[in-house]
Amino acid sequence: MFSFCTDPSTLPDWQWMACYLTTGKHMSIYTSVLTVLLLLGITAPIALAFGFGGATAARSQITPLRWFGKTYIALVRGVPDIAFFLFFVIALDQAVEYLRHKVLCPGWEAPIRQGNDFVVCQAAKMPLGNAPQWVHESYGFGLAVLTFAIVFGAFAANVLFGAMRAVPRAQLETAEAYGMSQRQTFWRVLVPQMWVYALPGLSNLWMVLIKATPLLFLLGVEDIVYWARELGGTKTPRFTDYPHGDWRMWYFLALLVFYLLFTRVSEIVMARIMSRLTHGQATAGGEAQRKAAA
Repeated sequence: MFSFCTDPSTLPDWQWMACYLTTGKHMSIYTSVLTVLLLLGITAPIALAFGFGGATAARSQITPLRWFGKTYIALVRGVPDIAFFLFFVIALDQAVEYLRHKVLCPGWEAPIRQGNDFVVCQAAKMPLGNAPQWVHESYGFGLAVLTFAIVFGAFAANVLFGAMRAVPRAQLETAEAYGMSQRQTFWRVLVPQMWVYALPGLSNLWMVLIKATPLLFLLGVEDIVYWARELGGTKTPRFTDYPHGDWRMWYFLALLVFYLLFTRVSEIVMARIMSRLTHGQATAGGEAQRKAAA
């Protein structure tokens, strides 16, 4: 904080605002922006891996594996995101605590389910009650990453499944005619060519993932929407050195600008990736590049 912030009530407006925007609580909202970016950076590749696994399973010739892949895609895509977020996190958390309870507290005689309460021994709690704050935050963040990855992995699986089917069959037959095995055809022909068909759908999914980050507050993570609502609410002199009225509109306007800029940068990056992938491909984009070069 600036050195002239010792007595905010005597400061001119611009200095007051400078001091206000550098308080400890405001540092929390700046940190939460990094939390959102970190969530996206970790979740996107994990969700893509889930999606690739689900799409591969859905087109497998092994019937149980194919059923598993298609069930995963249909089940997760068919449940509203907010309902899945509320249910899955609670179910996963209780499942972990239940397993820990069975291992760490074998002598426990009381029922775990007591009406609406889920009661396990203290040693089985996740995280432990006496654990440092960063452990609680890391645990919540890890649950958020896993939940986001499962949800958006199902959508990615549907996109990749369609992209795999869009690769011309003649390409695969040519590879087989040259003596490639099924595995070689999959990794050397199908997978490299499917990305050009998958990228439009994956780019839309990336945009939806960006817009879904405010759901973090459902998982107990203090994200930028939480802090915008917290900081923007009316503050009285009794509780703060920086009293103000209801400023939530301005905070959410700042969030609007942030998300619009972020999506615009994402569009530019996706367009460049698409241009690179379609180069030399027998697609409309690749044909346009060929004619432009000629």
